[in-house]
Amino acid sequence: MIRNLNQDNSDDQVLLNRMRLGDYLAFGSIYERYWARLFNAAYKRTGDEDSAKDITQDIFLQLWQRRQELEIDNLPAYLLTSVRNNVFKYMEKQQRYIPISELVEQLLSSGEYTDGQLATTELMARFTTLLERLTPSQQEIFRLRFEEEMGTMDIARRLNIAQKTVQNQLTRSVAQIRQAIGLIAIMIAGCP
Repeated sequence: MIRNLNQDNSDDQVLLNRMRLGDYLAFGSIYERYWARLFNAAYKRTGDEDSAKDITQDIFLQLWQRRQELEIDNLPAYLLTSVRNNVFKYMEKQQRYIPISELVEQLLSSGEYTDGQLATTELMARFTTLLERLTPSQQEIFRLRFEEEMGTMDIARRLNIAQKTVQNQLTRSVAQIRQAIGLIAIMIAGCP
């Protein structure tokens, strides 16, 4: 039986309203309906089954704990946005960095941009400018780490410098770029 999208949204609203009132069975229905979809989205982004399970469980835990204060119009969109945000937090905790291409894909898939190609072009142009502002040694270390996916020890050997120097240069570079990327995303989102 093919379900109508409006029917799903209506069903979700009924379940959310019941959940707000403390109906654990309604929460269980939401959990059963969306757990696999959220897990798959988290797994696709992390590549780690345990982390994807943890992220998915955290989202549902937060949904239950904050049930009385949340105003959710579109439950699937809310939950998938939660996955994206929790994956970013997970990566930050793991000190993993998201490749710029994945960042662009995630920003565009969020539906915040009306002209995806323009946003991609603008973001890539600004990212390139950011890289050019790094010192030549920072640029080389950044390129080796994130484009060639070399470890810090291998980079140190190749450039004949201390591993601690590589780590310090990466920390500074990533901090500069991370701060600027946030500003760029805000600026692009505000573009007509």
